[in-house]
Formats: sequence, C-alpha cells, structure tokens
Amino acid sequence: MTEMVYGAVPAQGGEPILPKWWRTIDKWTISCVLILFAIGLLLGFAASPPLAERNGHDPFHYVERQAFFGGLALIAMIVTSMMSPTLVRRLAVLGFLVAFVGLALLPFFGTDFGKGAVRWYSLGFASVQPSEFLKPGFVVVAAWMMAASHQIHGPPGTAWSFALCVAIVLMLALQPDFGQACLVLFGWGVMYFVAGAPMLLLVIMAGMVVLAGSFAYANSEHFARRIDGFLNPEIDPTTQLGYATNAIREGGLLGVGVGEGEVKWSLPDAHTDFIIAVAAEEYGLILVLIIIGLYTSIVVRSLLRLMRERDTFVRLAGTGLACIFAVQAMINMGVAVRLLPAKGMTLPFVSYGGSSLIAGGIAVGMLLAFTRTRPQGQIGDILRGRVR
Repeated sequence: MTEMVYGAVPAQGGEPILPKWWRTIDKWTISCVLILFAIGLLLGFAASPPLAERNGHDPFHYVERQAFFGGLALIAMIVTSMMSPTLVRRLAVLGFLVAFVGLALLPFFGTDFGKGAVRWYSLGFASVQPSEFLKPGFVVVAAWMMAASHQIHGPPGTAWSFALCVAIVLMLALQPDFGQACLVLFGWGVMYFVAGAPMLLLVIMAGMVVLAGSFAYANSEHFARRIDGFLNPEIDPTTQLGYATNAIREGGLLGVGVGEGEVKWSLPDAHTDFIIAVAAEEYGLILVLIIIGLYTSIVVRSLLRLMRERDTFVRLAGTGLACIFAVQAMINMGVAVRLLPAKGMTLPFVSYGGSSLIAGGIAVGMLLAFTRTRPQGQIGDILRGRVR
C-alpha cells in the first residue's frame, strides 16, 4: 500500500568498488609486496651503479627504470586484484594465448643478448620475456581445465592441461630455459596434487622428470655445465657463484656497511640474479631474514585464505600462483648460497627486470583477487543444492 501511494522504493546501489576492495583484500600481503619493492629499490642503489658505469649510463639509470617498471607492476597488481575471479580467468586466457604465441615465435624473432639463450624480444627501448607472462596465465588456464574435469560429464581437462604443460616445458627447454620449465611443471604438479591426484601417478611423474633431467644432462652442454659446476666441491672464486658465496660470507650478521660491498663490482648480474648476495654483503643476515620472512608471510597467508575457499577453480589457481611465487624466490636465493644449480631467475619484486616486475605484479594481483574475502555460504546449503 505504501508503494502504491508514495511510489516504489528506489533500489539501493551496491557497495562502491574501492571500499569493497579495501574491505575484502588481504592488506598484509599488499604491505609485504610494497616492502619488498622498497627493498629492491634500496638494493638497486647499491648494486646497479657499477653496471651503469660500464654501460655508459647515469649512475642511477637502472634504479630509475626499476622504479618506472615497478610502478607499472604495482598498478597492474592493484587493478587485477579488484577483478572478480571470472574476469581474472577471462583475461588470463587472453594473456596466455598472446604469451604462448610469443614463446613459440622466439626462435624466429627473439634474441639472446649474448647470454646463450633466446628468451627475449628486443624492442629497442626495452625487452620482453614471454615466459614471465606465460606462467600466471598458464596456472589460471590449467586450473580452469582441472576444475572443469571435476564437474559431472565434464571434459578431460586434466589431460588437456598436462598436454599444454608438456608443450610449454619443451619450448622452454629448447631456448634453453630449464628454470622456467621447472617452475611451469612444478605449478601444474602442485595443482594436480591439490585436485586429488593419486600418489602412484605423482611418483611416476617424478621418475619421468628424473629421466628427462638425465637426458638433458647428456645432450645439453648448457645444462651439463651448470650441473657439473654445482656438484663440484671446489668453487672457482672468479665465477659468479664464487663471488656471491664470498660476499655472503663477508657480510656476516650485520653486513659490511651501506655502499661498502665489493661484489657489485665483480658480478655482471648483481642487480638481477644475485641481488640477494648484495643484500647479504652490505646489510648482513638480518636483511636476508627479513626478505625471507616477507615472502613466507605472503605465501602462508594466501594458502590459509585459500583453505577456506570452496570454489575448486579459485582454490587451484590461487594455490598454483602462491607456490610458483614461493619457489621462484627459493630458487633465486638457493642459487646464491649454492644449494641449487644456477638457474638465471629473478627474485620477485626485488631484482631488476621489467618483464619480471610487471608479470609478478599481475600474478600477485590475480592471487589477491582469488584470496579476497567472499561469502562462501553454509556447507549444508551447498550439499542440499547438490542433492536437488
């Protein structure tokens, strides 16, 4: 009767995007990412001037570029984290297709920049590494396929995702880029495990990986050289691993002092692959532990939030993204302390690198979108809905 006299009550609009995003996002994870980026800039001031001097640039040329690409990465992270899981999936599929085509065309149009592996496209003012953008896209696409295979009368999505994984691993191995290939394979394996893979099959896959590694060792001089260097008990002090090991040893607990480190003058990749050696030498074990703690916080908090997620796709995609992020950081630091063979992999948000920074921002943005607080409903309601 009231509506007949006074008219219909206007519909209440939904909650604005920014307040809803801020209320549902994991603020601690964003804070950890910002701190890591700030540490990366701090270490860039220490590690990059020698390289800039050798290349004829201003002393802080690479720091300025890192700040620029890092700003783009943070913008990409925040924008992506505002999206719904469905929108993230759709954009990830498009991004994956573009990156996959780019990876396939690398042998014809790519360059190695004198490093022996064709991994980049040179744009003149910058370079693009397709594999960095391929990783988060592949994780989301593979999770979508696996989730679809769990539906009644669903497609064989797990088999499709595995075939796609094998194709990507082969293309990466031919560059050669065994580090990224291992990351892609590990991400797929983690999602397959979470999806309920039988242990026997996982053991068989592990055996196949060992056989593939043996084949690569016997047929790839690049791969064999790195494995031999890792297994050799004696470290050549004039190699990158030798310089990094000595820098970490010299740093001790508190470091030798800001700007007093020597490793940045010897390592050509001090600002990228071996940035943790610069941190250990100048700031000591304290800063290294802080960096490890920040990565641990991001991964553990993300996985804890994903444990409450009932959407199969979101749970699988988020787990894959979190684990790839963690393992990439572990590989970079493990190489510097000689726990792993040299891989040529950046430290997320800390190392210099445009492709790595922007792709990392997109990946963490996807992870934040998947771990946002959403109403899950009661488990009884879900069960009753399935019965109906």
